Amino acid sequence: MAKTHAEEQDRQQYGVLLYYKYTEIPDLNDLVAFYECNCNSLGLLGRVRLSPQGVNVTVGGKLSLLEKHIAAVMSNILFEGTDFKLATCDHPLNDKVAKECGFTSLSIRVVKDLVTLSSQPMLKSPEISNAGTHLSAVDFHSALQSAGKLLEKESPADTEGLVLLDARNLYETRIGKFHAPNVETLDPGIRQYSDLSSWIDDNSEQLKGKCVLMYCTGGIRCEMASAYIRSKGAGFEHVFQLFGGIQRYLEQFPDGGFFKGKNFVFDHRISVGSSDASVISTCLLCGSAFDDYSSRCRCTHCRMLVLVCGSCRKEKPLYVCELCQKHGKGVGSVPSIENGETQAGSSEELKTVFSDTELSRQVPWSHDNQPRRKIKILCLHGFRQNASSFKGRTASLAKKLKTFVELVFVDAPHELPYIYQPCFTESHGDCTSPSFERTQPPPSENCKKKYGWLVAPDFNGRSEADWKIADCPFDPLQYQQQTDGFEASLAYLKTVFSQEGPFDGILGFSQGAAMVAALVSAQKGRLTGIYDLVRDFAAKDKYF
Repeated sequence: MAKTHAEEQDRQQYGVLLYYKYTEIPDLNDLVAFYECNCNSLGLLGRVRLSPQGVNVTVGGKLSLLEKHIAAVMSNILFEGTDFKLATCDHPLNDKVAKECGFTSLSIRVVKDLVTLSSQPMLKSPEISNAGTHLSAVDFHSALQSAGKLLEKESPADTEGLVLLDARNLYETRIGKFHAPNVETLDPGIRQYSDLSSWIDDNSEQLKGKCVLMYCTGGIRCEMASAYIRSKGAGFEHVFQLFGGIQRYLEQFPDGGFFKGKNFVFDHRISVGSSDASVISTCLLCGSAFDDYSSRCRCTHCRMLVLVCGSCRKEKPLYVCELCQKHGKGVGSVPSIENGETQAGSSEELKTVFSDTELSRQVPWSHDNQPRRKIKILCLHGFRQNASSFKGRTASLAKKLKTFVELVFVDAPHELPYIYQPCFTESHGDCTSPSFERTQPPPSENCKKKYGWLVAPDFNGRSEADWKIADCPFDPLQYQQQTDGFEASLAYLKTVFSQEGPFDGILGFSQGAAMVAALVSAQKGRLTGIYDLVRDFAAKDKYF
């Protein structure tokens, strides 16, 4: 039967797809190749995060193409039981919001953890198999409705009651949260998810011996956080989490149920509400009802999103979030940048910024505490990267430091050839099968040039051909072959220093960090064994 014009139009509607899956990935390279091929061929934009423990995906595109992506993913047994949350929405209209949310490009990255529970490197992530029990939206609602009575069969006799724990950040909970009569609700009020483990440690007595009901946007943050709570042992066994997160709950209860306000989402939609249009949040400055983050106003100090209504935005350009106010920071404590010139506050205000840090000793203030210039830092990217990609990866850092630090990014001098891995496809080319088939590389005009600070001894520069097939799958030990080209890079950096300097410091990533180490050694006159030093630092693949 032929499709009507209306049906065909509906298939071209735009949508956003969210899903995650914790499962052991046997071959990350194969999975990366699949996502690169499938998402690019379908024109999907957004974020794909892969780790040895699973995947976390938020992508947007035409509904019909998102459904094809779901079908391709489902054909892999690794994704059995995955909850695909597909929502219809408008095309991104605000380029600023879409870009900030990562919806103007496709970003596929391999990460250590799908979500970062703690910023402390010594804290080991809990076993995800120990995560809390999943509750459907209906069971979650019933538990709140009866104040936990439905959970009595799974709870010990000495359980004191039920607590509701929000696993999201403060800027999310401002505009929407669960509220149920007779149920204690805990809002950690954290800036970022990596602060949650510390909050749990400091407030464990509020959770011990209770039935803990957790929720977040889509469920993934509750997986790790509930496992962390349960890892504390006796008294922390009874932890439950809302399966599918707030999104599934609002689908089940379109009127909002026990959820009041809007659900903050990490894509161009910004937030999603129910049929109840009540606003529970207020403008930071005037206190009027307001819950629209589309202006992307941020705290002057910590860069967290804040709510500022249109009238207040016209009057005041700088804002301080609740958390920074709690720690005594004010608007005047950070110099603002207007038209390229620094506008400073009083001496006492300036002292407030660095009252709890050592940074003020390094900032080049003048004797009267008026800011004279920004710290200037040269940034060196990693191997097969470029200045633009490194700038993108440090964008969050740059925002936090922008009032007193200038980051300068440069491309390395050795231009590298484009290399690609052929796609793993079936004969029909939908990127779902492990069979190997040679495919065409992307058009070169859509790709940014890649550079290196150190290259292989047999490197002869970029060849005439735009692309070449990789000799083998990604080799994590390839840095051991990149031992040539130091002299050329050193001469190039001397030119950068003379033209762009002086610099107060250098920040390097991966091979760029190795180059920084080599520069430090050269500065101290210790050039002996320089290539061994370079290899040692490149192997660590971290900031120096």
